[in-house]
Amino acid sequence: QVQLVESGGGLVQAWGSLRLSCAASGRTFSMYAMGWFRLAPGKEREFVAGISRSGSTTDYADSVKGRFTISRDNAKNAAYLQMNSLKPEDTAVYSCAGRLRPRMRSRLDEYDYWGQGTQVTVSS
Repeated sequence: QVQLVESGGGLVQAWGSLRLSCAASGRTFSMYAMGWFRLAPGKEREFVAGISRSGSTTDYADSVKGRFTISRDNAKNAAYLQMNSLKPEDTAVYSCAGRLRPRMRSRLDEYDYWGQGTQVTVSS
């Protein structure tokens, strides 16, 4: 199995930027499609972005398109989420997740492994 650890969260002002990282250890990282999800207070966990295991295909929630960019570096066993033009409604705990398939999916139950999450707080 693979272990996932997120980092890079913090407090940022509206319209600022953050870059989240997801470090993977264990089985070969390149075998996993990756996703980022977020959980905000009072809301259900939602899909944010996903990337295929080769990195050639990405997908985004409508709410973050044009602002967030997902990427990965299989040589470094890491995935990233670059978040620009942050809004207060982006405040949430962000978690990365992996699935042992070529393509990413937007459903939570499609993922096999999860990190513990990192808090992102955007102030207005």
